[in-house]
Amino acid sequence: MANRVVITGMGAITPVGNDVETFWNSLKEKKTGFGEITYFDTADFKVKLAAQVKDFDPKNYMDAKTARRMEPFSQFAVAAASQALAQSGLDMEKEDPFRVGVSIGSGIGSLQSVEREYKKLLEKGPNRVNPLLVPMMICNMAAGNVSIQYGLKGKCINVVTACATGTHSIGEAFRSIQCGEAEVMLAGGTESSITPIGVAGFTALTALSTNPDPATCSRPFDKDRDGFVMGEGAGVVVLESLEHALNRGATILAEIVGYGATSDAYHITSPAEDGSGAAKAMEYAIRDAGITPEQIDYVNAHGTSTHHNDLFETKAIKLALGDHAYKVKINSTKSMVGHLLGAAGGVEFITCVKSVMEDYVHATAGLAESEPECDLDYTKGEGVHTTVNYAISNSLGFGGHNASLVVKKYEA
Repeated sequence: MANRVVITGMGAITPVGNDVETFWNSLKEKKTGFGEITYFDTADFKVKLAAQVKDFDPKNYMDAKTARRMEPFSQFAVAAASQALAQSGLDMEKEDPFRVGVSIGSGIGSLQSVEREYKKLLEKGPNRVNPLLVPMMICNMAAGNVSIQYGLKGKCINVVTACATGTHSIGEAFRSIQCGEAEVMLAGGTESSITPIGVAGFTALTALSTNPDPATCSRPFDKDRDGFVMGEGAGVVVLESLEHALNRGATILAEIVGYGATSDAYHITSPAEDGSGAAKAMEYAIRDAGITPEQIDYVNAHGTSTHHNDLFETKAIKLALGDHAYKVKINSTKSMVGHLLGAAGGVEFITCVKSVMEDYVHATAGLAESEPECDLDYTKGEGVHTTVNYAISNSLGFGGHNASLVVKKYEA
């Protein structure tokens, strides 16, 4: 029989708050994190806005030397993991470290280090490239650094599925505990790609919003949406078997009960137009949870604010939930924090846990009016207090990757 898996700790670094409570309160207040890009000169760029992390000091979580050997995506992961471990109350001195693992993904790793060292290569030659370039750049180092920092010697993996990275990482951690490969897993996603090549690349792909107004640049499901806004940050949770959590007297926040993953096998950037791939991931997650579509109270949509995603995801929700799609509450956290790419699923999973804990669904900020095809309840206007026993979190990644997770109110 599969182990039940519960959430006992959460940590978040986001454009609207550098801890879970600040982040969650910002969502409830419809506080957005959009503003002018300050990391580089955008004079020649069509896109001027992003959702940057603010007032983050890595030295709050590690010593200065360690911080210098980590790029921002790794720093964010270590910080979020620190918060999650602290909330969980896990005492590693009392644990078998080989039974505590890590599943934290990054979609890209460090573009900053690539840009910086390539410039050095061109201007000063190959002998001047930083010897730590590779271990600072590669995307598995978020998981690696968390493992090293906290002495976690169990299974340590980095799932990379673009914008579905965080959700797949949590799903694979869930499976690892279910089948007994680990008793505890730190899981989630992290990203920091607001760099010249990152913004230029997504702009060339016509994926980013060119709207200069921070109030309306990210408006998922709105008829005037014109692309996503790049965000950054990390979301990490502590998952553990129910038996392990109960044995150590942990406070249980919620339970993770379902995981579904599929591929569209359709296009390198566009979701399948009929929504079938994303729908099947939701169906698998719901079936895995042992429930019916009618029991889903809330869907945290991928909701990027691109035309294709929001339209096709709406079709997917209708396919997966049938008539119940019109009764369920839906929202997009990206309306306030932008698209955190590999970190999106981690942060949005935390949103689902908080919604289940507090019976509250935040509003989709910036949403004024949808087109006729987007005709579901996207929580326009204000957030609502409503019973949330089951929440589902969706992530869709370039390449056709689809992932869904079901979070449930914990009951002994």
